[in-house]
Amino acid sequence: MSTLGGYNKKHKVTVVGSGNWGSAIAKIVAENAKEHPDLFEEMVQMWVYEEELTVPTTSKHYDPGSKFSTQPHKLTRLINHFHENVKYLPGIALPSNLIANPSLEESVHDSSILIFNLPHQFIGGLCDQMKGHILPYTRGISCIKGVSVDSHDVRLFSESIGDKLGIYCGALSGANIANEVAQEKFSETTIAYDPPPMDSRNPSRNPTPKAGTPHGHTPSSSQLDLTAINEHKDAKGKTSKVKLTVPPPELAPIDHNLLKTLFYRPYFHVQVVSDVAGVSLGGALKNIVAIATGFVAGMGWGDNAKAAVMRVGLLEMVKFGKMFFSMSVRTETFTEESAGVADLITSCSGGRNYRCAKMSVERNISIHEVEKEELNGQMLQGLSTAEDVYGFLKARGKEDEFPLLVGTYSEYLDPNGSVDTAELTYGGTGILQGERRVQDLPDMMAPK
Repeated sequence: MSTLGGYNKKHKVTVVGSGNWGSAIAKIVAENAKEHPDLFEEMVQMWVYEEELTVPTTSKHYDPGSKFSTQPHKLTRLINHFHENVKYLPGIALPSNLIANPSLEESVHDSSILIFNLPHQFIGGLCDQMKGHILPYTRGISCIKGVSVDSHDVRLFSESIGDKLGIYCGALSGANIANEVAQEKFSETTIAYDPPPMDSRNPSRNPTPKAGTPHGHTPSSSQLDLTAINEHKDAKGKTSKVKLTVPPPELAPIDHNLLKTLFYRPYFHVQVVSDVAGVSLGGALKNIVAIATGFVAGMGWGDNAKAAVMRVGLLEMVKFGKMFFSMSVRTETFTEESAGVADLITSCSGGRNYRCAKMSVERNISIHEVEKEELNGQMLQGLSTAEDVYGFLKARGKEDEFPLLVGTYSEYLDPNGSVDTAELTYGGTGILQGERRVQDLPDMMAPK
């Protein structure tokens, strides 16, 4: 891709997180930072939660005569020495300009672009640590799939990050299995980023080279003075409580063009849209549909049944987005983007929510038991999302409008007659303990 150059300062990029997906994304942005020295500093920081280990015996770097293979070393030391994350992304060469750093504060220092890629439960604590250590005009991209849901509200992880740090943050999501991306097998992704007005139309800077901003041409300073504007709208169309700082004109604007330059690779195609809520919801709701598809697959009903569940699931995903984020969600995000239909297909074909649901039926055991047996301590995101979405819809009396999303979850009465914690189980005659059975799915999905 051609560059967007002509600016006096370069963006420093930091990836916050170094797991399987975090390391794969860090590989991509480090490759692009090196290829575009007019826009980005060459060295890319990757924050690593420090731990100690020896090089595994299965690694190509294992050498019984080497201290790295016989004595524990810090993971950052191993990554920087071998240019490989030998624990979380083994066998994949990382660029030499990617620096593993155990200090969160040092990693994010002077970075104008932060890429968040870590388990969602750590967002709050890490953002608290970062406060006071980031540039006030920093912008972010969250690669954390899903949303935060309770009976009161649906919150985007990108907006949680933005609120905590006082910055604007977009989202990246798609049909992206980390190992396949790291192995440079062709895939696509969707980046959702709606540039705040002071970023994309700041009259003190030149228009973005190439195509201007995604919202049209840059107004002249006589038309609009946006240097004093620090407000922006959230995904629900409300004025955000975050007061943003205008980036300096010496930096290239962080807009759709720049983000595509940072993330696009010949093997990793990128579509940039403005629908942050739609991209985020797609990454969350598809996990519930994947569980339902897995249950159907476990019953041996075949591909036609799985396709029917995916079709109805996609319609309910669109309906959920339009109902609760009507000011920003676009139907096309679900039906045309990698973050929508493509991610749904991948998740319902071989993702772990699908696989564990399928195994629970085949083995006639609880899906929670499968989770414990198969995932080595990791958790199925679809289970908590199903529970949270059910509670959210029930609190609004909307259960009947989302038969698949609601029906995948069921609450039951314990022997004392009180409402107990809901479980997705296979109990001989049915998938859902209590109210629903997998055999009921066709009736549940039938047009009313």
